[in-house]
Amino acid sequence: MGKHVAMVTFSPYPSDPRPRRAADALLTEGMSVDMLCLADGTAPRRETSGQIDIVRIPITHRRGGKVSYAYQYSAFILASAGILALRSIRRRYDLVYIHNMPDILVLASLIPKALGARVVLDMHDPMPELMRTIFNLSGDTRTVRLMKRLEKWCMARADLVVTVNVACKRIFASRSCPADKIGVVMNSPDEQIFPLRTPRLRPAEIAASRRFVIMYHGSIVERNGLDLAVEALGRIRETVPTAELRIYGKQTPFLEEVLDKARHAGLQDRVRYLGPRRLEELVPEIEDCDLGVIPNPRNAFTDINTPTRIFEYLAMAKPVIAPRTPGIQAYFPEDSLLCFESGMVDDLARQIEYVFFHPEESLKIVERGQKVFSEHSWAQEKETLVTLVSGVLA
Repeated sequence: MGKHVAMVTFSPYPSDPRPRRAADALLTEGMSVDMLCLADGTAPRRETSGQIDIVRIPITHRRGGKVSYAYQYSAFILASAGILALRSIRRRYDLVYIHNMPDILVLASLIPKALGARVVLDMHDPMPELMRTIFNLSGDTRTVRLMKRLEKWCMARADLVVTVNVACKRIFASRSCPADKIGVVMNSPDEQIFPLRTPRLRPAEIAASRRFVIMYHGSIVERNGLDLAVEALGRIRETVPTAELRIYGKQTPFLEEVLDKARHAGLQDRVRYLGPRRLEELVPEIEDCDLGVIPNPRNAFTDINTPTRIFEYLAMAKPVIAPRTPGIQAYFPEDSLLCFESGMVDDLARQIEYVFFHPEESLKIVERGQKVFSEHSWAQEKETLVTLVSGVLA
């Protein structure tokens, strides 16, 4: 109660769920929060609401090559470091909470830390694995080795490292940081937005008269495999003639490639891009779908990822198909999720057909998945985060 925290994230607030949940958790415990984040083009540059003071730094995040990322990261780090340094002189911070990417954003905390602040580094993603995936690099290239050294240096600057699942914790503990310095707070959806629903079958007459809606939402980038979902849709056009793929997310160059592939395959009337949605706006869209897909291909990043979207579909009592990877299997037993082999289009198509032809059995799998969801609800993950932060401040 009464502690002062600076939170820094290279993403817009409040649209990025993890910084939003972390800030809300600290605000609920009585802390005041200075939020430094990216501008998103519509929200005011400066905004104060209750005990949170939001500063949106006018830098546009564009996906591109290494030079583009380096420029954007450097500009944001300099701006956020300058703001925190000036504010620390007027009112010292008790805590600086840094969200990666990038890891080097921890530089913004150096002045407050020198003046007594504790530092939490929240590692959403391991940058070496992500860089390998984005730029198709091998593990022994100079860039990846540099990312690993940088990761280790950044973690040494933090008093506590928080990450998203046990797979990431194992990686960080093996190469960059003692395991007892790392806490796991999963990306569970907020129950206030995604309340747990009871699985129910649609009445047969309604199911027979409507489209069979497959839903994808999230980042529309190559590493997340949306093109595989389109290919799978083509494989089931005869067996599931009412199937339709609905896509939600920010427009990207990769989206245009996917839609072009759909047109060439004659699927333009079955693939619908419906734009980005805020978390609250996703709820009715998920309610209206029949199935959620996480069509990830196999790569260094998706192998260790546990997508939040799995929990969002399960909360809304919808079947979800996800890849069979270590990051997911660490939490979900084989019978609690509809799984396919990463990158295997035929296997993904087979699971879509299973949900269509076996709705009752699919809902039983949803019920088992919801038990996993209940074990990792945000209410429990929030308590873990508060306990970890309290330990650092103590």
